[in-house]
Amino acid sequence: MKTIQKDTQKEIGQYVAEDYRTASVFSKYGVDFCCKGDRTLEDVCNKKAIKIDAILHDLDIVMTQKGEEHIDFKSWPLDLLIDYIEKKHHRYVESKSPVLIQYLEKLCKVHGHANPELYKIFDEFKKASGELALHMKKEELVLFPFIKKLVKAHDFNTPIDLPHFGTAQNPISMMKEEHDIEGERFRLIAELSNNYQPPAHACNTYKVAYNMLNDFEKDLHKHIHLENNILFPKALSLEAKVFSY
Repeated sequence: MKTIQKDTQKEIGQYVAEDYRTASVFSKYGVDFCCKGDRTLEDVCNKKAIKIDAILHDLDIVMTQKGEEHIDFKSWPLDLLIDYIEKKHHRYVESKSPVLIQYLEKLCKVHGHANPELYKIFDEFKKASGELALHMKKEELVLFPFIKKLVKAHDFNTPIDLPHFGTAQNPISMMKEEHDIEGERFRLIAELSNNYQPPAHACNTYKVAYNMLNDFEKDLHKHIHLENNILFPKALSLEAKVFSY
């Protein structure tokens, strides 16, 4: 905690400008980082009766989060990989979507007249949020449970019934097609947002929303990669072994 104690004199807006991930912490504590971003962290904590050690702790966590670049996902058992995808990427979509919708809606109201592309970005992201929610439920309720049954059948040499969808290739083909649709949608959002570069007059909310959209797309790419390139091919291979295709 001592290593970041000096940052209590930093302005809220400066925190967000340097690392937009801190916006989630300020939102959690009900701190306006946009219009009132010129206040120091210490001033905010004193006025809102926030324990400074608690908010510093939360800021430290989000600012020191590490990526997953060096994880060898190909070596993971399929049931473990499924659990990871659900807890890491599905939960990411579920938690970030409502926040982004809120930010984009606010941007449309405040800046839409001068930046009409915001309306299209908002519309496309709302569609993505809804479609991804349905997509993930289909995986969680249909495809993923079947893959876990394949793992159990293979590991313990137990019998398994043929699924109602015939073969895993059928739902996998559907999932991959939906992945392609969302990939195209985010290419459009990136184009509309000038590759997530906010205009010169952008407020902090504008900057945070674009940064979050950028991160959302990156997370979606990792999410799709894990499924299309690792989980799905290995699941089909395992299915062939279990049913001796």
